Amino acid sequence: MTATALLLGFAPFAGVLASTSAQRYSVDTVPDRPVAVVLGAGVRPDGRPSLLLAQRLDLAAELYENGSVRAVLVTGDNGVEHYSETDTMRDYLVAAGIPGDRVVGDHAGFSTWDSCVRAREVFGVREATVVTQEFHLPRAVRLCRAAGIDAVGVGAASMRERGPATVYGWAREVPAAVAALGTMVFRPDPRFLGDYETGVDDALAADDAP
Repeated sequence: MTATALLLGFAPFAGVLASTSAQRYSVDTVPDRPVAVVLGAGVRPDGRPSLLLAQRLDLAAELYENGSVRAVLVTGDNGVEHYSETDTMRDYLVAAGIPGDRVVGDHAGFSTWDSCVRAREVFGVREATVVTQEFHLPRAVRLCRAAGIDAVGVGAASMRERGPATVYGWAREVPAAVAALGTMVFRPDPRFLGDYETGVDDALAADDAP
């Protein structure tokens, strides 16, 4: 009985891994997409990104420099006063050399699903490269594709720098995949949807300008 329960609990995680294997790439092999969607993570008390978040942002900057993406949508939690993942993310990317008019912030990315749905419905993203850690990438790509985005993904390796956090991240993905399955079936509304925003459209138009 216990073995059966474990197998059933692990099955959604295995399914997410298998169903996204063809959509997960390295930064050098990922196909071009108009937009990189960088999922938020923690910000330190001094306003700097956490190590895991900095890794994601460094990948996004590399994708932009390579011409693999033309704009970057940073999405994260801004639900508490004086705490803004997206402002920190945007400032980091601009400091890394990405023009400010190519970086767009979504301040209501309270979960992976919310970020994916809002990217599609609020910012009009139809094709994207999702950027996060390797352990989070399969679920992130799967949820974004379920939200209607032609998503591929690039993940940051973090075992060397944050071994315990990475092991925990992989372990956490097993129950998270079960929850993701329910999300894909029931398709809940994001915590906050809101009106359409033209930030990504404007960033892509700026890139197209002579």
